[in-house]
Amino acid sequence: MTDQTAPDPAAPDTIVLVHGLWMTPRSWEGWKAHFEAKGFTVVTPAYPGFEIEVEALRESPDVIARLTVPETVDHLAGVIEALPKPPIIMGHSFGGTLTQLLLARGLGASAVVVDSAPTEGVRVTPLSQVKSLFPALKNPANRKKAVAFTPEEFHYAFANTLSREDSDAVWEKYAIGAPGDWIWAYGLIANFKPGMQETWVDYAKDRAPLLFIGGEKDHIMPPSVNKSNAKHYAKSPAVTEYVEFPGRSHWICAEPGWEEVADHALEWALAHARPVPVASA
Repeated sequence: MTDQTAPDPAAPDTIVLVHGLWMTPRSWEGWKAHFEAKGFTVVTPAYPGFEIEVEALRESPDVIARLTVPETVDHLAGVIEALPKPPIIMGHSFGGTLTQLLLARGLGASAVVVDSAPTEGVRVTPLSQVKSLFPALKNPANRKKAVAFTPEEFHYAFANTLSREDSDAVWEKYAIGAPGDWIWAYGLIANFKPGMQETWVDYAKDRAPLLFIGGEKDHIMPPSVNKSNAKHYAKSPAVTEYVEFPGRSHWICAEPGWEEVADHALEWALAHARPVPVASA
């Protein structure tokens, strides 16, 4: 990959990185430094209430349990709308769902979603996904709780390409609970409810270009989920593409070789970005 900078005043110069469930903005620390070294402004907004550190969120899981998708999308939209120019938006896991919802609002110059959770209507549910989400789905009472993975569950769902020792180190540094209601209401069950749910998008609508990146070995959001999500946009006039990285897990944004994924995401986003308004002199 060639080194990317943003010298063109009509090109986006800011990247917004949206984290997923079971994570905080800390999970983007590598990508943030990587893109800043290339001259970009990088914004890593937390979900509302997630501005505190991982350790504090583990001690105060009620903040997680009470969170809703609409307030999270509104919060992220406010961050993006306050920027001087439309940015590149990148989202991982459920951050990919949120990114798609942000694009549906007309935000962003271009976007990349990595191992994305699906928006409404993507009914592909591989067995590895069901097994990964089972800790949250096995008890209906979890809908009102912050549901955390054990180190063993995390290894299967997130970091199955790492050794157990390395996976446990990732869990210790980054993992928090996730809103149980999101997993129940928006992860799987929403696909089988009538009507438009809070993760619904108009797949035929025009919007910023969007790249789906899948990891071949991802258990919780396998390639088949991402491929199906991308195909739902077939009637949209906007550019939608899918690329898959072999041997990558759900921890694709930080497992060995993550720089290749980050560079590909940036190169694609710059190449396909809609020109942003340039102030006249």
